[in-house]
Formats: sequence, C-alpha cells, structure tokens
Amino acid sequence: MADLSKLVDEMSNLTVLEAAELAKMLEDKWGVSAAAAVAVAAGPAAGPAAAPAEEKTEFTVVLAAIGEKKIEVIKEVRAITSLGLKEAKDLVEGAPKPVKEGVNKDEAEKIKSQLEKAGAKV
Repeated sequence: MADLSKLVDEMSNLTVLEAAELAKMLEDKWGVSAAAAVAVAAGPAAGPAAAPAEEKTEFTVVLAAIGEKKIEVIKEVRAITSLGLKEAKDLVEGAPKPVKEGVNKDEAEKIKSQLEKAGAKV
C-alpha cells in the first residue's frame, strides 16, 4: 500500500491548474465526479440538528465554456491570472476549469463579468 502521508505531501505542492487536471484525470479513469462525492459526503451533516449555514466568503471562478471569442477569453484569463500565453491557452481550451480560487464575492463577480464580456460562459 502506498504511503498516504507522502502522497498528501506531494499533492499539497500542486498548483491550482495541476490539481484541476488531476481531478479531471481521476474522474475520467474511474468514471466518477468529484462534485458527486462532495455532495454525498455533505449530505448526512445537513439535518435538523445542523448549525445554521454560514454565508460563503470564498468563491471559485470556473470557466465553463470558451464561447466564440477564444482569443479575447485567453487575453482576459492572462490578465486575471498572470499566466503565460501557453498556460492561459491550455486553461481556456481545457474548460471547464477553475480560473481563480479562494476569492471574495466582489472579486469573483468582477472576474465573472470580465470573462462574460469577452464571450466566455462562467
């Protein structure tokens, strides 16, 4: 059996894009969705005895589809993320992918509007 703590340490060093790509690869290999697993894990906690839900303070902006203006979307992704041209192009072409994670609501709305103005679906 693999050393799980070593595996966790290695995964902690992944970038956001690498983690998203890993999740996609695992979903393809095992035919499961990470979103479904999270929903199942969170299901039992939601009951009458559960504490009131706190307002979400961190958001992840996910590029759902490129749209018709691919070059404009790549330019916006580069401006938002400070990625190089190749990395931004790979992110856009690999949609759906997270563009930015752990941002506040105002910044998430701003990023969403920038990408939608460029023609992307967020």
